[in-house]
Amino acid sequence: MKKILVPTDFSPQAENALKVAAQLALKHGSEIYLLHSLEMPLSIGGSGNNSSLPESLYFIKLAEKKFSKILENTYLQEINIHEAIGHNEIYKDILATVESNEIDLVIMGSHGASGFKEMFIGSNTEKVVRTSSIPVLVIKNEHDVFEINDFVFASDFLDECKPSFIEAQKFAQSVQAKMHLLFVNTPREFQTTTQANATISKFIADIETKDFTVNIYNDTSIERGVLQFAKDTNAQLIGMSTHGRKGLSHFFNGSVSEDLVNHANMPVITFKI
Repeated sequence: MKKILVPTDFSPQAENALKVAAQLALKHGSEIYLLHSLEMPLSIGGSGNNSSLPESLYFIKLAEKKFSKILENTYLQEINIHEAIGHNEIYKDILATVESNEIDLVIMGSHGASGFKEMFIGSNTEKVVRTSSIPVLVIKNEHDVFEINDFVFASDFLDECKPSFIEAQKFAQSVQAKMHLLFVNTPREFQTTTQANATISKFIADIETKDFTVNIYNDTSIERGVLQFAKDTNAQLIGMSTHGRKGLSHFFNGSVSEDLVNHANMPVITFKI
């Protein structure tokens, strides 16, 4: 976790993400890449429009001024910060920055419950989660102390989820968190305990370091099961796999993923399958 990318629109939610990134950066000796994408009106953002240059420069200078103010925060003083201004849609700028700078982790802020629901339905954050080749950590609240002791990783434990699980395990180890593998059993897709155990056992058979618990949890829906289990274990983080083409719905059928992140009053991290 040597390079962390934090997209910012200079909102309080983006600063919540930056504060978490700063804590992780200090702990792991990481650099932070702070990215702002300009959202200029179409009337001044089009190419070939010479008259738009003064207006464009104004927005750039405004962003630079806000960057300068952010860097005055004491919690950033001992961290190497790289500032960048993008000119495309935010998710495109993020993906380009990740590739060009070999970023290890993206940390994004979110608004409250409505913010989570909004971002996972066709928004830029949903696009980042869907297309990112690296983990994306979504921060919902302010964390004066970001400490993860218990990390719930929910999955259906199909073979294609193995790479994302390995990445999740590495993340858990890096933050020194206890990992709890979770299979949620629902009436709609019911499996016996024997069947569920067999699925998970096959999935983890070749995992050398088994520093995790294995849990089968029964509930009326997957999202309810994940949230209730996280509450029962006093977890501080929920993780899940995502598919590049189908996004979060690859594992969480239909709108389940949207409901889950909408109601999760804790950070959520996604790992690409």
